[in-house]
Amino acid sequence: MPRFAANLSMLYNEHDFLDRFAAAARDGFKAVEYLFPYAWGAADIARRLADHGLQQVLFNAPPGNWDAGERGIACLPGREAEFRAGFSQALEYAQALGCPRIHVMAGLAPAGADRAMLQKTYESNLAWAADLAAKSGRDVLIEPINTRDIPGFFLNRQDDAHGVITRVGSTNLKVQMDLYHCQIVEGDVAMKIRKWLPTGQVGHIQIAGVPMRHEPDLGELNYAYLFDVIDEVSTQSGWTGWIGCEYRPSRAAQPGATSSGLGWLAQRLQ
Repeated sequence: MPRFAANLSMLYNEHDFLDRFAAAARDGFKAVEYLFPYAWGAADIARRLADHGLQQVLFNAPPGNWDAGERGIACLPGREAEFRAGFSQALEYAQALGCPRIHVMAGLAPAGADRAMLQKTYESNLAWAADLAAKSGRDVLIEPINTRDIPGFFLNRQDDAHGVITRVGSTNLKVQMDLYHCQIVEGDVAMKIRKWLPTGQVGHIQIAGVPMRHEPDLGELNYAYLFDVIDEVSTQSGWTGWIGCEYRPSRAAQPGATSSGLGWLAQRLQ
């Protein structure tokens, strides 16, 4: 059965961030992920994980100036020193939290930029990050993201992401396969799972309903079927990763919005 991690950046927003760990554990989650931990001390987060028996399975490296609209800097020439400093900070948090995976956002392609130069910078930064992360046994993840949610994002397709993995050649560099983004950009999601999961290049999966990014039982994707596909392929290939629940509760304005929308999870855990 797939293992599900609560994304605490999107779920349980009726609680302060450090209180979301308890809420996730009460609802049966065994693991968590979120965008960024850097506004809180690593010791405070580690204490919440320990208190509630949760695993930290993923978070993002610093993305540049998020409030100004940056969505990663890994592909941006001239920002290499900033990228390295940020990734080093992420590794410190990963060590403190026992987190095995760090997602590196590619960034936005500047208008008129030479894409070949962006690609070269991106892959060089990823090779450096993967080499550093390997020293502590951690994976670096890259995620194709649709350009409706993030216009101009540099990496959009599963095959392009796997091409990066192959060219860089680091065994701890892997793809974060978000089925929400995959459906919007490419579709044919079940076949994408069957193609890519057995390669050993997928480190993590994320889910959300399409098109509104709500619970996975809302929208055009049949997640009950896709979970069965993941089960089948995992049994055959030995994939043991987590599935991050990175969606916006559809009842966000109501008290207990996240918990009241978890009927899909309760059915899966029966």
